[in-house]
Amino acid sequence: MITISDKALAQVKRLKEQQNLGPEYGLRVSVKGGGCSGLSYGLDFDNEEKKGDQVFEDKGIKFFVDMKSFLYLAGTQLDFSDGLNGKGFHFVNPNAARTCGCGESFSV
Repeated sequence: MITISDKALAQVKRLKEQQNLGPEYGLRVSVKGGGCSGLSYGLDFDNEEKKGDQVFEDKGIKFFVDMKSFLYLAGTQLDFSDGLNGKGFHFVNPNAARTCGCGESFSV
């Protein structure tokens, strides 16, 4: 399962409103090769479940995750930071053995 923090939830709702996206839109979370640690996260709005997707819902937000990405993301929380070290979404991933300094890539 993937969960969302309250700060990330507020930001997702704000972005959905700005982009005029309806309640059928959720978040597609993915993992792909690349980044300085070997794997990087992907995050986009989506409203369609694809064949083989794992679908979760937390705090009213639907998450779509392909099976390959789910193997790396199980138990992850989507968070949002607006502090001095940078503003943006970040992933709290218990499966990551190492993350890069920017927090956008990881390795297992």
